[in-house]
Amino acid sequence: MAKVGYILKADHYDGFNDDIKWMEQYGCCRIVQESSDLEKLRPQWKQLMDCLERGDELVISKFSNALRGSRELAFFLEFCRVKVIRVISINDRIDSKGVLFPETTVLDVLNIFGALPEEAAALRKASAHVEKLKTVVNTRTVTAETKAEREKNIVNMYNSGHSIDDIWKVSGFSSRSSVFRILNKFGVDLNRGKFKGPLGKRQSKE
Repeated sequence: MAKVGYILKADHYDGFNDDIKWMEQYGCCRIVQESSDLEKLRPQWKQLMDCLERGDELVISKFSNALRGSRELAFFLEFCRVKVIRVISINDRIDSKGVLFPETTVLDVLNIFGALPEEAAALRKASAHVEKLKTVVNTRTVTAETKAEREKNIVNMYNSGHSIDDIWKVSGFSSRSSVFRILNKFGVDLNRGKFKGPLGKRQSKE
């Protein structure tokens, strides 16, 4: 009979280290830590379910941390009943064997299970929000890098002898003036075509 711990590393959860310490002190031979990036798929949770054997003990941080809703809860409880898995939820203060947390009442358990969908949804929403923010930051970084790389390529192509038309076709710009703008930005001397020397400001016609 093995003791195994599981916790989803939820964003902004301050009790993570305390839960890990509790599992270690309880004697868990393995503590599975699921990344919040994989909150929806939870591959390690599924793998853990496949590895549990009859009579094992599973320690979780909280039911809403391990399960995503009422449907998963129903399947999980039936799974543990069939395999005689002892479940200990640290923060819900539930021990399916009835040894730990003797002060927890049946009403407490019902309230915990009733609130699970709402708590699990809040956790998913928080994780999705963090992922969205990460995506925005990454997109801005990639956009800046792409812009710098394009400008560098324009300068290199011109210095390598390519025509303005050739550079314009591969640059992605809608007009040739954007190519000239980049060349002027980097102080490139125009040495072919009808323009010579650095591109200066246009003079207004009188």
